[in-house]
This record gives sequence, structure tokens and C-alpha cells, in this order.
Amino acid sequence: MKTPRTRILRLAVVFAAIAAVAGGCATVGHEFPSSGVSEIRMGQTTQQQVKALFGDPWRTGVEDGRPTWTYGRYRYKLFGETQTKDLIVRFDEQNRVHSYTFSTTEPR
Repeated sequence: MKTPRTRILRLAVVFAAIAAVAGGCATVGHEFPSSGVSEIRMGQTTQQQVKALFGDPWRTGVEDGRPTWTYGRYRYKLFGETQTKDLIVRFDEQNRVHSYTFSTTEPR
């Protein structure tokens, strides 16, 4: 037989779990220094220099036949502003930056 105290305790646990989920957030990727983006020079900056500026890429792949590195951090919140930033770097045949894209929702 359930006592009123047991019911209250169970309700408290349920409400605590709901509050924890409601206030939660999720982060995907890893932090990287945005300040290094201004140092990238197309046709000049090498893969080794990109790695020195930003560390290991979060993802690697191929885009239009070019090796591509992605640096990204995406913070999703149930309530409040989602914060994202990503840097996509495409390399040429000499392992130099062919092009790059930097996007962010963070204030400057």
C-alpha cells in the first residue's frame, strides 16, 4: 500500500527529472579559436598551418573532389539561444587552402 509520503516523494522525483531535462542543453563538436580565421590565406595557408591554428578537425571529408576539414561547435538549448560556429576548409592539390567558409551565430 502506497503512503501519501511515498506518493509525494515519487512526484518530487518526477518533477526534478522534468526540470533537469527542460533546462538541459546539448553540445556537438568541439571548441576552436575563431580568432585564427583572419590568418587564413587562400592559396598560401597549408594543412599543417591550419592544424597549428585550430587543432585536429572535428570532421574530415571530400567536397567536389577536394579534401575538406570541418571545425564546429554547436550548442543547442531547449530554452534560450542556440549558439553555433563552424569553419569549413577546402584544400587544393598542394595541400594549401583552396577556399573556406566561416559561420557563427555568436556575437562578435
